[in-house]
Amino acid sequence: QVQLVESGGGLVQAGGSLRLSCAASGRTFSRYAMGWFRQAPGKEREFVTAIDWTGASTYYADSVKGRFTISRDNAKNMVYLQMNSLKPEDTAVYYCGARTLVATTRGPDYNYWGRGTQVTVSS
Repeated sequence: QVQLVESGGGLVQAGGSLRLSCAASGRTFSRYAMGWFRQAPGKEREFVTAIDWTGASTYYADSVKGRFTISRDNAKNMVYLQMNSLKPEDTAVYYCGARTLVATTRGPDYNYWGRGTQVTVSS
């Protein structure tokens, strides 16, 4: 079983940057693909980015390509989301998810979730 805790959210002006972190418990973290999803008020949770268990493959939603970067450090049981050139439409609660081995873009495929961290981008 994996427990996930997100951190790093906050209030930032448009054009600014934030780095989100997701700390994972469990000795088998390296066998899990990790994903970041977000949910804005009144909207469904949506895929942002994901990375497979090796870190060799990454996936991004079109809306964040070129601005966001996902990475992982298996030695530290950490996943990161570097967010640059932030826009007001990036405002949401960001969630970290985990599933075995292969990353997907579908939220229901992920077995474990953190409680989320709020990101607010002001215009």
